[in-house]
Amino acid sequence: MTTSTPAELRELGRPASRRRRVSSGNVILDIVLVVIGLVMISPLVWLIVQSLTDAPAAFALPPNWLPIPFSVQNFGDVFGLIPFGRMFLNSLIVSTLVTVGSLITSVLAAYAFSRLSFPGRDRIFVGILSALMVPAQLTIIPVFILMRTFHLVDTLAALIIPGLVNVFAIFFLRQYFNSIPRELDEAARIDGAGHLWILFRMLVPLSGPAISALVILNFQAAWNDYFGPLIFISTPDNMTLPIGLVSLQAGQGAGPAVVVFAAVTMVVVPVLVLFLVFQRAFIASIAQSGIRG
Repeated sequence: MTTSTPAELRELGRPASRRRRVSSGNVILDIVLVVIGLVMISPLVWLIVQSLTDAPAAFALPPNWLPIPFSVQNFGDVFGLIPFGRMFLNSLIVSTLVTVGSLITSVLAAYAFSRLSFPGRDRIFVGILSALMVPAQLTIIPVFILMRTFHLVDTLAALIIPGLVNVFAIFFLRQYFNSIPRELDEAARIDGAGHLWILFRMLVPLSGPAISALVILNFQAAWNDYFGPLIFISTPDNMTLPIGLVSLQAGQGAGPAVVVFAAVTMVVVPVLVLFLVFQRAFIASIAQSGIRG
């Protein structure tokens, strides 16, 4: 004999007409969301389709939503116009090191501001948060002078080092750590655990959704960064993909539009794959309201 849950009993107690109205409302909401999703994803689909279409048949009216005639020549032309492979490797190195480095520094700083007590802690934290109000264009000159002093201009280090400190990530993780009960820390200390054990063996595993969200945000920001490479990089061998796309479109390459679309597709795909891999954790971090406390 099966028993019904309270929710099922309440649903059975509703009039049939009301249940039908609720069901119809859910169907309408699903249809609206599907239509909105299709509208939002249509530019990306059109971009990929045009990059796989032969140049003479591209940009037809009405637009083609299938790559007919199919061609991958556009992707091969990208490598002939710019050193795409080298630029891709540069972007991957910069984005990976910035993401990993900023997460390490952010985790350590967030633990200090969340769990440690020291004089001026709150004032220092407020001072760090004030950096969020300063535009990057305002600090680029002193950063450039600093990089030039250490002879790091026109190197990938000039793009990596400034990105190792992420104020938003510190704030985000600090708020997430505050939502974790401190009783867990006290129990670990009774067993003889130190700060690093508590941080990396307890708080970091419990903060998986928040860290996954930061991985997506930090990697995407570093991967799409155009302003930094524009200021610090001048040698083609050290350029990243955003600079390469601009040079392909209007600079040394001046490639056709479908070739530019093919390059953009190859730039978008890694970030899209990263999001698909971490999307569950990213959504969980939002659902659990990581920014609270």
